[in-house]
Amino acid sequence: MSERDFSDHVVVVTGASGGVGAAAAEELARRGASVVLAARRAGPLGEVAKRCGDQAHAVVADVTKRNDVQRIFDEAVAKFGRVDIWINNVGRGIGRPLLEITDDDVDEMIRDNMKSVLYGMQVVTPHFQARGTGAIVNVSSLLGRTPLPPRAAYSAAKAAMMSLSEAFRIELSGSHPNIRVVVVYPGRIATEFGQNALGQRMFDSGKLPAEVLAVLGGATQTAEEVAHVLCDAALSGRGDVYTQPNAFARVREYMEKQPG
Repeated sequence: MSERDFSDHVVVVTGASGGVGAAAAEELARRGASVVLAARRAGPLGEVAKRCGDQAHAVVADVTKRNDVQRIFDEAVAKFGRVDIWINNVGRGIGRPLLEITDDDVDEMIRDNMKSVLYGMQVVTPHFQARGTGAIVNVSSLLGRTPLPPRAAYSAAKAAMMSLSEAFRIELSGSHPNIRVVVVYPGRIATEFGQNALGQRMFDSGKLPAEVLAVLGGATQTAEEVAHVLCDAALSGRGDVYTQPNAFARVREYMEKQPG
């Protein structure tokens, strides 16, 4: 099946210096988009921008800071005249049992996984409202749907981000039905994400409930595989998008088995 073209689309991608963000930026550029890439690491970000070609603009920024997010938007408009799609891809994990979670852990999870997304939505939406169209794509995780020890704080932050996104989708549907709010749910991805998580304790899959293992049972995907689904969702998706086949069915089955 042929890929849909992104020509005449200006797309902002945060967390674009590696992993899924870098893979998405490169696919978007290959499919004709003008891309604005944002991340904290100037060196890796510049390398990704080079691979994306002449229609790429890199912005070194920390999206956990509202002023930096505003600067990303301002530079995108100055460079390309508008923004059509904004992809919130920044996040951070944690591996810590619930009884060991600290106040700082919670603050960092909310800052990195929820507030970074909130800032992106708040900065770009007035622009979309003025134009009457646009798409916000927030990258979540299956763990936002199915909490997993010892990832409880990460799961909670992703669930909070999911709730923000769903509430905003409803809020916009009446007044601005052509502004899409999409949430993408990857499962396990072969990237360095886990190496950058707070704490180093990995879960013992042999001790997890069978229903949790069933939800996570999809094959580990590459960053490129996830990015392909993400790009398609950015162009035309609505609502929730799962990157693994049958993931939604697994999540629904998990929820149906919960007590209460």
